[in-house]
Amino acid sequence: MSKEFDLDVNFEEAEPDLSQFSQEQIASEIAKLPEAISKVAFGLLIEKRTMSDVSQELGIRQAELVTRLHRAKQIIAANLSQ
Repeated sequence: MSKEFDLDVNFEEAEPDLSQFSQEQIASEIAKLPEAISKVAFGLLIEKRTMSDVSQELGIRQAELVTRLHRAKQIIAANLSQ
């Protein structure tokens, strides 16, 4: 699991690396995501807000936020790698 998370959340898949994509490419893919995960991805990946800030705004636990972010990153990476 990526070192950016300090919560006890584990995934079977590796954390996708989005560093090779531009902010514009990532933002474009975020716009295509379902609202529940797009708000998380936009807040964290584009606006560079803290997990605490985004989870409080959305009214979700940070563990759920991490799960949604992971899901968003997987979809973004898959779409941009095609």
